[in-house]
Amino acid sequence: MVGLWSFFGIFAALVSKILVIADTHDKLPPRVVELAKNADEIWHLGDVCNEIILDELRGIGPRVTVVRGNCDYNHEWPLTVDLKRGGLRFRLQHIPPERPPPDVDVLLHGHTHVPRHERRGTVLLLNPGCVTRPNRGAPRSVAELTIAQGTLDWRLINFER
Repeated sequence: MVGLWSFFGIFAALVSKILVIADTHDKLPPRVVELAKNADEIWHLGDVCNEIILDELRGIGPRVTVVRGNCDYNHEWPLTVDLKRGGLRFRLQHIPPERPPPDVDVLLHGHTHVPRHERRGTVLLLNPGCVTRPNRGAPRSVAELTIAQGTLDWRLINFER
């Protein structure tokens, strides 16, 4: 029986569940806090605005990675972050580029306040939408990114208006 539990422990270590949020603009809805409790990591794609939001996210427990948005004033936060998870190359940034960069597999961005799940060439472009002020009729949303051995699953989580 111990062997079986060891197997599941190794498998769990190979799977990462990441809560991806953007454009919180000084607000952290309770639903986001609940979702964050079940995440291995939190990626915030900018426009945090008040840094207390990051303090609240960090207090939940998972590692928090943040990029600076156009409404953020902490110039110590990077404009882009490159990460490698499960054999995939990720770039986090707030404002989407005109063309996808050639050196990443997945580019995650915020800024538009509209969810996105689009492939351009070899790059997958993802946006979790906005938890506070969505645009163009989109619902308030965040996303859950599950990475396992070079594959990913992107699940948009819509909130009621």
